[in-house]
Amino acid sequence: MLFYETDSLDAVWNTVKKELQRAALDKNHPFRFVMLSSSFENRPDARYVVLRKTEGDGCCYIYTDSRSQKVFQLAQQPACTLLFYHPQKRCQVKIQGRATIHQQDSVSKSHWANVQGEAQKAYQSSLPPGTPIENPAAAYAWEEATDSSYFTVIAIQAETIECLQLNGLRHLRAIFRKQENDWSGNWLAP
Repeated sequence: MLFYETDSLDAVWNTVKKELQRAALDKNHPFRFVMLSSSFENRPDARYVVLRKTEGDGCCYIYTDSRSQKVFQLAQQPACTLLFYHPQKRCQVKIQGRATIHQQDSVSKSHWANVQGEAQKAYQSSLPPGTPIENPAAAYAWEEATDSSYFTVIAIQAETIECLQLNGLRHLRAIFRKQENDWSGNWLAP
């Protein structure tokens, strides 16, 4: 379990923040791959993304190609949800917030400096994501130069963080809400 019935809300908050920070650094952490949900034209959409960085104020960062559908969708409707699950600890964390798109600005440039070598190719494809192709090999063409023009950082500023700890008949659920610069928490019936 990630948290227990005897834990205070402050302890739950600190544990969840610590796990999210670990996930951004540890490629094997279960929270590293997270479901990002968005909506567009009254239709839900979801995809797995990689958590790249978190900040203490509840901001989560992911990387993508600026030509992807998620960038288009979040630019039109920035409200989104990140859903994490830790199968060993049987804990779900849901972050609801608003996305800000960073491309060719100081935020994206500082993150690009941390993308090394071959990993840069993920953001330099000659074809936009979702382009129909004749065969899989057609997708593996990259620009020769190291170019960050398509590299995009999506910063998701959390407004609520909800935690559900599965525990037989005694599940635990807590929610934390951001009000101005402070977070407050409450227990919820699971």
